Amino acid sequence: MKHDQISPDRRTLLRLSFALGAVTAVHVVAADPAGTPARPGGEPPAPASGPPARAQAGPGAYRLRPMTSTAPSRFRPAPPPVRTRPFEELPELGRDAMVLSFDDGPDPRYTPDILATLRAYDVRAMFFVCGEMAADNPDLLREMADDGHVVGNHTWSHPLIPKLSRAEVRDELGSTSEVIEKTLGTPPLWYRAPYGAWNRNSFEIGAAMGMEPMAWTVDTLDWTTPGTDTIVRRVKKGAAPGVVVLSHDAGGNRSQSVAALRRYLPALIEKGYRPTVPNRS
Repeated sequence: MKHDQISPDRRTLLRLSFALGAVTAVHVVAADPAGTPARPGGEPPAPASGPPARAQAGPGAYRLRPMTSTAPSRFRPAPPPVRTRPFEELPELGRDAMVLSFDDGPDPRYTPDILATLRAYDVRAMFFVCGEMAADNPDLLREMADDGHVVGNHTWSHPLIPKLSRAEVRDELGSTSEVIEKTLGTPPLWYRAPYGAWNRNSFEIGAAMGMEPMAWTVDTLDWTTPGTDTIVRRVKKGAAPGVVVLSHDAGGNRSQSVAALRRYLPALIEKGYRPTVPNRS
């Protein structure tokens, strides 16, 4: 993100939460079908972590013409039914499986080191990229795909989705999918809402573009730069079959995230975990 410092009031408004539930053995985050995420029982949302919002991209920031209507026909709709809550865990991957995910990149300062570490241990991960970053770093996008990682959609400019109109949501998701498809030859099959702030529009439009929603289970809070030791401790403490770990490879100084991965990845493997990615055909 371009702006790492925001006021406490704005941070309070932006940091939304997840409520845990279960759908066919897959733990997910509850969302109010009429709008912003809500907790069961009508409780106000608890804060959820996520990096501060980058400045909204102006019309001139788009490298490709934004989508303004329905999804292009080449985007195969996601399998029905349209979800009303995102995946948070993937226990069907196996008892020894975990998913590592990285948001906001690619960033040439940090993403190459993360890719190198994953490559050293022959591990696959998910990268949820922002369109404006992907458009500037197509070589890193190709490197992700060449190494077998899943490249997902994290919107164009990292906005708060519930604040956007349907047309704006289409622009944010559609323009990013177009960059990914132009670079890699295929559109993304997964997407993640910035801040974990989902609403009905995001689920419906994402599904129309052929994408499934992915949240997370273990939040490293690495965007707060809590220290490498703290990030490592959070991942180790949260390790369990099927969990999805959230980290960042852009949006600020991510040197702690890079250093932490070098430590917790071999530790997870030593404990018998197999970091992997979901497979959608």
